[in-house]
Amino acid sequence: MTDVSDAAAGWLARQLVNGDHFENVHDGTTYPDQGLTLDALFAFTAAGVASDSADKAAAWLARPEIIDNYLRLGKPTDSFAGPHAKLALAAQVRGQNPTDFGGVDLIAGLTALQTPSGRFSDKSQYGDLSNGFTQAFAVLALDRWQGAPKAAVDYLVGTQCPDGGFPLILGAPTCASHVDATTMVVQALVAVGKTAEAGKALDWLTGVQQPGGGFRDEDQTDEGNANSTGLAAQALRVGGRTAAADKAAAFLTSLQVACAAAVADRGAIAFDKTGFTQVSSLRASAQGVLGLVGVNFADLTAEGGTPGAPVLDCPVTTTTPTSPTSSTSDTTTTTATTTTDVTATTTTTTTAAAVVVVGNRGNLARTGVEIGLALWIGALLLVGGVLTVVLSRRRYAEARK
Repeated sequence: MTDVSDAAAGWLARQLVNGDHFENVHDGTTYPDQGLTLDALFAFTAAGVASDSADKAAAWLARPEIIDNYLRLGKPTDSFAGPHAKLALAAQVRGQNPTDFGGVDLIAGLTALQTPSGRFSDKSQYGDLSNGFTQAFAVLALDRWQGAPKAAVDYLVGTQCPDGGFPLILGAPTCASHVDATTMVVQALVAVGKTAEAGKALDWLTGVQQPGGGFRDEDQTDEGNANSTGLAAQALRVGGRTAAADKAAAFLTSLQVACAAAVADRGAIAFDKTGFTQVSSLRASAQGVLGLVGVNFADLTAEGGTPGAPVLDCPVTTTTPTSPTSSTSDTTTTTATTTTDVTATTTTTTTAAAVVVVGNRGNLARTGVEIGLALWIGALLLVGGVLTVVLSRRRYAEARK
C-alpha cells in the first residue's frame, strides 16, 4: 500500500518541468522558481522517494545562471540572505558541500549578510526582503554546518511575540504571530536547544489549530489549508506534540486527491477543502509531505532514499461477459493494484506546470517599491516562496468566492 506522503511526493515529481525544476509565470513571461523547486527537493528527501528527481533538481539549482539568478538576481552588487540560507540547507540535506555548491560558497555568502544585531539581511537595490523564514533557515543551515552564531540565535529568540508565536515581518511596530513563520522558527529553536522558547511557540500553535486539525493562513476563515497545516504538523511532530500533529496529519490526508479523480491528479494534496487545482497543489503537496513525515529540517537526509515516483494505490475495474451466450449481462470485477512507483529511468516532462501567475495588486507592503519587478523579485527570493504563497493563496481564495 502506497503511503500518503509517498503518493503526494510521487505526484509532485511528475509535475516537474523537464524533470528537474518548477517555473513561475509573471505577465506572460516564464521564470525559474527556485523556491518551489527547493520545497519539492525537501519533500522528496523527507518521503525517501523520487531521489532521482531530487538529484536532478539539485543539479539544476547548481547551474551557474540559476544559482546566480537566485542569490543575486544576476547583479554582483546584490545578495539575498534567504536564498543563501535555504540553498545552503538543501545542499547539506542532499549530502553536498554548501561551501562549494555550483562553485559558490553559500556559507560565506550567508555569514557576510549577518548584521551586528544577529539578523541576516539582504543587500539590494530593492530593499531588505528578509523575514522570519530567512532567520530560521539561516540558523538551521549554519547550525547544521558548524554551529549557528550565538548572535543569530539570540536575535531569533528575541523576535518572539508576547503570545508565544513568531512574526513573519521582523521589526514591525506590533509583533504579530504568524503560523508559517512560527513553524519554521520552532524547528530552528529545537535544533539549537532552545526548548523553552520552542515550547511557548508550540503552545501558541496548538492554540490556533482548528477543530478539524487544520491551520489557517492570515485572513482565512475556513478550516485551514495544506500549506500552513503541513508546516505546522512538521513543527508539532518535531516538538513532541503528537496528538496535535496527528490531527494535522489527518487533515492533510483528507485533502489528498483520491482514486475517483483523473489519473494524472491522484495523490496530490489539494490546497484546501474547495478542491484540487494543479497550481495551488504544487506547494501544498510539497509542504503537506513535510507535515505527514514530520522530520525536522535539521535532520533531513538523502540517505536511504529510493528513485521513482510512487503512485496512489487504486482499484482497477474490468468488465467480462458472464457467459458466451449472454447478450446483455456482464460481470464487473474490481481488483486492487499495488503499483507503488514508476521505473527509476522514467523521466516525465511537464511543460505546462504553471506555478504562480502573478497579477498586479498594487505596491508591495513595507517597501514602497512598485509592483511588477519587485513582486517578481519577492516571489523569487523570499525564503520558502513566502510572498508567492501569500499572494497565490489570496488570489486563489478570491477566485473561489
